[in-house]
Amino acid sequence: MRSFSRCFLTLFALAALASSAGAQAPSAPPDEPNREINIMEHLGNSHTLELPYWKPPYHYDIALPRWTPVRVGPLALDFSPTKHLVFMLLASAIVIFVMLYTSSAVRKAHAAGRPPRGFAAAMEAITLWVRQEVILPNVGHHGEGYVPYLLTVFYFILACNLLGLVPWGATATGNISVTGGMALISLFVIEVSGMRTLGARGYLGTIFFVPAGVPTIMKPILLVIMTPIEVISKLAKPFALAVRLFANMTAGHVVLLALIGFAFAFQSYVVGGVASIGATLIMVLELFVAFLHAFIFTLLTAVFVGLIRAEH
Repeated sequence: MRSFSRCFLTLFALAALASSAGAQAPSAPPDEPNREINIMEHLGNSHTLELPYWKPPYHYDIALPRWTPVRVGPLALDFSPTKHLVFMLLASAIVIFVMLYTSSAVRKAHAAGRPPRGFAAAMEAITLWVRQEVILPNVGHHGEGYVPYLLTVFYFILACNLLGLVPWGATATGNISVTGGMALISLFVIEVSGMRTLGARGYLGTIFFVPAGVPTIMKPILLVIMTPIEVISKLAKPFALAVRLFANMTAGHVVLLALIGFAFAFQSYVVGGVASIGATLIMVLELFVAFLHAFIFTLLTAVFVGLIRAEH
C-alpha cells in the first residue's frame, strides 16, 4: 500500500495543478431564476460546486476559495481549488479507502485459511485480472515494478469516470488539462523505462534511428528523415492517451444532456418519455465506457512501456 500511495502522490501532483486551467466564473445564485440550460456550464471546470436544492433549478452553487496567483517571472500560476480538483481529491480518497479495506479483508481471509468474500473478493479478482492479463503480458520481463503505478492509473481513472455519473457530480477526466497531465506522467514513465532498460546509447537509438543494412552514403539522409518521425511518434503517444480519454468522457455527457434538453425544448410528454428512455440507455452505456476507458488508458500505457523496453 505504500507504493500505491506514492503512485497516487506522483499521479495527482501534475494533474491536480493542471485541473485549475480553464475554470469558469460562478453561476447565478439560486434565487435568480434562469430557464436556459447551459450544457457547457455542466461540462466545464469552475470555481463552484453544485449541491442539490429542492427548488428549481434544483441545485445551488457553493463558491470555492480563490487564492492570489503565484507569479513566476511573467507567468501567473493560479492554485485556487476548482470543481474538478475537488472531485479528483474525492476519487483519490475513495480509491485509497477501497484499497485499504480490500487489502485488510483479503489479508484476514487468507490468515483464516479461506478465500475473501463479497466486495473484497470482487476487488481482488479485478486487481488480479488487470495485473495478470493487462500489465505483465504487455510490460514484459520484470514488469512487477510497474504494477503499482498502472493499477493506480486504472482505479483513479475509473473512480473519476464513475463520479461523473453521480447526480450533481463532475467528471475530472472530461478536462483536457487533467488527462493531459496524466498522459505527461505516463510519457515520463515510458521514457525513463526506456533509458533504464536500453542505456544511454540504446535510448538515443530510439530517437536517432537508422535502419540496419542501409548503405553508408544513405545513413545521413535517413537520419534527417527518421529523427523527426521518431520524435513525433514519442509525442503522439501521450497525445492519443489524453485526447481519447477526454473526448470520450465529454461526448457521452454531451449526448446525455442533449437528450434531456429535448424534453424541455419540446415541452411534450411523448418527447420527454422517449428522451428519458434514451437517456437511461446512454447512462448504461456511459457506465460501460467508464470501465472501458480506464482499461484502455492502462493497457496502452503498459503496451508503450513494453515496446520501448523491447527495443534491445
